[in-house]
Amino acid sequence: MYRRLLSPGWLFMHLVVVALFVMTFFLGYWQLTKAEAGGGAVNWSYALQWPLYGFMGLGFYLKMAKDELARDPADDEPGASLVLYQRPRIDTTGDPELAAYNAYLAELNEKALRPRSDSDR
Repeated sequence: MYRRLLSPGWLFMHLVVVALFVMTFFLGYWQLTKAEAGGGAVNWSYALQWPLYGFMGLGFYLKMAKDELARDPADDEPGASLVLYQRPRIDTTGDPELAAYNAYLAELNEKALRPRSDSDR
């Protein structure tokens, strides 16, 4: 089950997320030292915000990993998301101009869906 999270792509993302998570605490500490040296309110707020950004990113990443584990691997197979085409219904009631326009659009749609032969190209 957890095998998908051990693929090379996921392992790379694990390393990036850990590095960024640790980096946010170093940036928070850096802002804290600037604030203590008289940097002002902006540095104090950033000293609190950087660790918050780290926890938010970690939370988003854990949610993404949880969604990956809950995803059905069969969805990756070709044709799994097959969408059947439904021909549009042409409204011929009411306005004759609108009916003519809808018929024109249906004709264009038929031409677009028709398989091309070599002579059409």
